[in-house]
Amino acid sequence: MNDVKLDILFHRRTPEQDDRERLICERCGFVDYENPKIVVGSVATWKDKILLCRRAIDPRDGYWTLPAGYLELNESPETGALREAWEEARARLEIDQLLATYAITRISQVQLIYRARLITPEISAGPESREVGLFTWDEIPWDELAFPSVRWALDHFCQTRDQPTFAPLGQSDAGAGGL
Repeated sequence: MNDVKLDILFHRRTPEQDDRERLICERCGFVDYENPKIVVGSVATWKDKILLCRRAIDPRDGYWTLPAGYLELNESPETGALREAWEEARARLEIDQLLATYAITRISQVQLIYRARLITPEISAGPESREVGLFTWDEIPWDELAFPSVRWALDHFCQTRDQPTFAPLGQSDAGAGGL
């Protein structure tokens, strides 16, 4: 492996012809754009039950969530959602379609949540989950959901569960409703 000495010194300032501060290398002028993180996940079902995972990591350790996580480099959103379901719940899915997009502006995050079906009901906790379960609508631990976007996704799933196709829905923490 080559040893490369990086002598980079970044300062935050507004580049010419821009309107916001960026990290800029004082030596070469490289602009390090800081962009939102992309999260991918799914509302996955087996018959009339929904897959949930009890988190084994912070934030919200011990609370229930959908199988979801950060999109990796060089990975499609659909492939990322399938990977996250496997990592968190050892679940094999078939993606139906994009359910919704969520903008979590306070943490610069965009979430792409898919509607999916489990290929088999065989699930087990992965390394980031304490436990996993399949819940009917009435069994969902509503008071123990990890994030507002989990509730948004479940509500959007409920709105579309009987529709073979639909326009993806959306929600933002920045204000009233859709994207």
